[in-house]
Amino acid sequence: MNDNENYEGEDLDNLVILNDEDGNEVKFEFLDLIDLDDEEYVVLLPIAEEGEEDEEGEVVILKVEDTDEDSEEESYVSVEDEDVLKRVFEIFKEKFKDDFDFVD
Repeated sequence: MNDNENYEGEDLDNLVILNDEDGNEVKFEFLDLIDLDDEEYVVLLPIAEEGEEDEEGEVVILKVEDTDEDSEEESYVSVEDEDVLKRVFEIFKEKFKDDFDFVD
């Protein structure tokens, strides 16, 4: 089966594939890049694989870190600070209040 069949009608340019702590590939839709306190954060929406249950609209927020100054590569690291997560999510909600129905 072609992987693109699962995402028919979706814009695959926004597809981000990351590895979880077990080394498994996890697919996300890139939603936004948020600047906060001279740091950058990505807001990602997990894409459920066929046969998996989709957690309704829960986004993942990760901090962007440069891996090497000479390289164009970036890495994403989890954010432990709940205040930072809330602030980034509030910025995201404000930017996209007309595009998404947010549930508190």
